[in-house]
Amino acid sequence: MKDLNDAIAQIVKFRDERDWEQFHNSKDLAVALSIEASELLEVFLWKGNEDFKKEKLEEELADVMMYALLLAHKHDLDVSQIIENKIKRNNEKYPVEKAKGTAKKYNEL
Repeated sequence: MKDLNDAIAQIVKFRDERDWEQFHNSKDLAVALSIEASELLEVFLWKGNEDFKKEKLEEELADVMMYALLLAHKHDLDVSQIIENKIKRNNEKYPVEKAKGTAKKYNEL
């Protein structure tokens, strides 16, 4: 997969070949995304911060990303653009001179 659009095309092709789009309404995609995010958390459960199986991390992270991409695709969202927009907003909320080296929330800076 050379770029994000190729990845999305492959995910959509996989889904369409199985006639699963009928199950992919916004709510269920968001629920599936949340469930997969919980499975991602399970990779780290009862372990040290960096003590996990990389293969399991890759598998669960891919599931999270695929559901997120399917949800974006459903609503014709340009993933690169919405990420760029969010980074711009985060730059405004977390200016380097205030946020560098701290984990404080923007309203505590």
